[in-house]
Amino acid sequence: MARADLILNLVKASRQGNDEQVRKTVEALAANERAKNHTVLADRLLAQLQVENGRAVTPAPFVRQCDSAMVTEKTPCRRINELILTSQAKETIDELVAEHQRADLLRSYNLEPRNRVLLAGPPGNGKTTLAEALADSLGVSLLVVRYEAVIGSYLGETAQRIARVFDHARSRHCVLLFDEFDAVGKERGDAHETGEIKRVVSSLLLQIDALPSYVVVVAASNHPELLDRAAWRRFQIRLELRQPTLPQIAKWLSEFERRSGYSFEVQRKEFARKLRGLSFAEIEDFCTDLLRKQVLDGPDACPKRTLDCRLRQWNHRPGVVSFDGFDSAE
Repeated sequence: MARADLILNLVKASRQGNDEQVRKTVEALAANERAKNHTVLADRLLAQLQVENGRAVTPAPFVRQCDSAMVTEKTPCRRINELILTSQAKETIDELVAEHQRADLLRSYNLEPRNRVLLAGPPGNGKTTLAEALADSLGVSLLVVRYEAVIGSYLGETAQRIARVFDHARSRHCVLLFDEFDAVGKERGDAHETGEIKRVVSSLLLQIDALPSYVVVVAASNHPELLDRAAWRRFQIRLELRQPTLPQIAKWLSEFERRSGYSFEVQRKEFARKLRGLSFAEIEDFCTDLLRKQVLDGPDACPKRTLDCRLRQWNHRPGVVSFDGFDSAE
């Protein structure tokens, strides 16, 4: 059965003639039903919002179009406890999950759980992965916005498509991820930007403001300095994911050895020093490459020699930070 408070809100809004509140409540009811896999009922509820001459019609086509074109829906497979986070980031995410798990208690005090998260920092340090892990902890789907389908070439087209994406997200409990958020959230005061991007940013911020709390929007940016100043204010949680420290690298290596069953046969702290300066994504690529080489060389291959060979190759790749502490003359 639908939540009693939503039914009461629906009756109250209907008696008051508050169409906007009726729409929001029906969307929340549909999201609840979809979370229970009652998709037919959810679609029928949303269909009642599309009315012509007093008669309900089928949902607007853009709902299905968003499913396949404007967003990619993913089932989360990363876990929070698999990530190497700072104590502050871990505590903040745990608090956010607890707020949503006990949302009914908060609402009994006329409070809503936080649902707007901004992740900033250099590429490859876990922003997208953290969004996926958050969706897993909340037990919801991850919707990733596809900019190639959202950004249009005609005046007003992008803002309309963004609005359709948010309409789609409001129909379910989910995490809505804007990766590379600076692509659509740029500073409106930039003299080099056109009036179109300013309209897009204004529309985007209004849509974020109007999101119900059961939709968690996560914006990830490698260049937070490019974001519009008003965008920062929209996000209740702002986390910076920096380059990994030596202890974090050592912990990651330990987890990698545990998962893969492979031993590097070197002191972990020494190995971590050699990888200092790389992002988590680059460290994962390196260790996977090392494991691949070891498998191909066979069980009799010396792990230390394989490691030295791979370090030497990676250290001379263009565009890669040199491994700290590695002597290329070895």
